[in-house]
Amino acid sequence: MSIQRFETGPRMSQVVVHGNTVYLAGVVAGKAAGGSVTDQTKDILSIIDGHLAKAGTDKSKLLSATIYITDMQTFPEMNAAWDGWVSPGDTPARATVEAKLAAPQYNVEIMVIAAK
Repeated sequence: MSIQRFETGPRMSQVVVHGNTVYLAGVVAGKAAGGSVTDQTKDILSIIDGHLAKAGTDKSKLLSATIYITDMQTFPEMNAAWDGWVSPGDTPARATVEAKLAAPQYNVEIMVIAAK
C-alpha cells in the first residue's frame, strides 16, 4: 500500500496518507500566533481544512482529534471555536489535554486523523 506525504521536511510531514487514512501533524496557528485562544483555534481549523483538502478529504470525515491547550481555563473558548467549525453529526473521537507547547506564542495545537 502506498504512502503519500505532503509538506515534507527534514523532521516531519504535515500530512501523511496511507491507504484511506489521512494523518495530520499537530497544527498551530500561523497568522494568529500570539493571539487569543479563539483566534488561534479558528486559524488552526482553517489550516486543517487546507491540509485535508490536499489529501482529498474534509472535516466531515474526521475520525479522531487530539487538542493541546496551555491552560484548561481556556477550554470553553477553544470549544466555542471548535463547535462552530466541526461538522454536525460527524464529530470525531476527541481528547483535550493541557500541555506546555513548543513556543510561548502558541496556546493551542490540534492533531487530527481522517478517512479519505
